[in-house]
Amino acid sequence: MRLDNKVALVTGAGSGIGRATAELFAREGAKVVVADYNAESGQLTVRSIRDNGGQAVLVEADVSKAADTERMVRVAIDTYGRLDILHNNAGIFIRPTPAHELTEDLWDRVFDTNIKGVWLGCKYAVPELIRAGGGAIVNTASMAGIRGRPYTSAYCASKGAVVMLTKTLAIELAPYHIRVNCICPGAVNTPLIHQLGVTQEQAAAQVLADQPIARFARPEEIAQAVLYLASDTESSYVTGHALQIDGGQWAGVTAGLRR
Repeated sequence: MRLDNKVALVTGAGSGIGRATAELFAREGAKVVVADYNAESGQLTVRSIRDNGGQAVLVEADVSKAADTERMVRVAIDTYGRLDILHNNAGIFIRPTPAHELTEDLWDRVFDTNIKGVWLGCKYAVPELIRAGGGAIVNTASMAGIRGRPYTSAYCASKGAVVMLTKTLAIELAPYHIRVNCICPGAVNTPLIHQLGVTQEQAAAQVLADQPIARFARPEEIAQAVLYLASDTESSYVTGHALQIDGGQWAGVTAGLRR
């Protein structure tokens, strides 16, 4: 198993990519700290892991709050004695809105979770990763962090910040044998899709119009990429990378493509 005897902390693990990743990590031998602001959803992930023979513990946490983030790292140490992998996955998306119509409160909510939460996770996890002799951090950015979309200025800007924080930390932490990468998913069938304020069919028409593989990704497909970046055998020479998992969206235009 690729993560045998590792301890992994996954934020936003109550649903979507976070749940799929936590479950996959457990199947690969990791002990998993499941962190989510929704305790009920998080507990479902823990139960799924335990029902399949894995080890997991729940922490109810809001990653935008320093005390909560410090506590979830402390739970990992108190429960399992070490921390080897951090997957900063928690994020929020707000209804598409022109930038000049956004309120300050909405802008702050997006940035507090999507980028401040990633920084806080790293702030409190890094000392423990150093004590463990190294490890891996995988942040969830987005294709929206490297490719703009109208009416999603706060989300795009926050995810772009995740990409650059990832690159900076990869340089800073290399001497400590800590690799830092991020994933940039395209359209994934998660609860965030329902926050677009449109039907699944409308979302597909809007999001997939310029995508060669014209379907939503499954969370389990994204989790496989996180596993690759978290593995110290399979991606041991990979750091500072923003891995695009986008159905070919970044490859070029699809105008004239025969379906």
